[in-house]
Amino acid sequence: MIRIGILGEIGSGKSFVAKNFGHPVFNADIEVGKLYRNDRKVFNKLKKILPKYINSFPIKKNQISQAILANKYNLKNIVKIVHQEIRKKINIFLKKNRNKKIIILDIPLLLESKLYKKNDILVFVESKKSEIYRRLKKRKNFNLYLFTKFKKIQLPLEYKKKKAHFILKNDFTISSVRRNINNILKKICND
Repeated sequence: MIRIGILGEIGSGKSFVAKNFGHPVFNADIEVGKLYRNDRKVFNKLKKILPKYINSFPIKKNQISQAILANKYNLKNIVKIVHQEIRKKINIFLKKNRNKKIIILDIPLLLESKLYKKNDILVFVESKKSEIYRRLKKRKNFNLYLFTKFKKIQLPLEYKKKKAHFILKNDFTISSVRRNINNILKKICND
């Protein structure tokens, strides 16, 4: 099985690119949302450490946001609890797709959380800064301060770019993204 990890800045279109590979995708953001909506165990753990913010089930994103904005250590505590569960979800995804030739890992903290393997192929999604900010501002609950806090727990983009085997320029058009993906897949499959 070939594992392709998608890297890039918040808002660079990693999920858009991952979807267009045409192979099974593990999307960590979607899985985290499911945990907040459906997992009472995660709720209980978060409520225990953040009772002032997490007090109703299902967990609402604004509760998480308020906790993060209140104290920088809250983000680390949330990530610690959530990543334990995400690791379990990744293992289930990998077992379910073990016979697939290629799988895609769309995990925002792929390198930071050490969820990648040495043989994974890393693709860095690069987008224009102006386009990233334009798209982020359109998001329903976009908060620049929160965005800055999340960026601080991530490795520098230049480091991620250097670790990547491929850099995919994302102009947010399906035709050009698919063309770039096809070029990457040809190179991967011919090696």
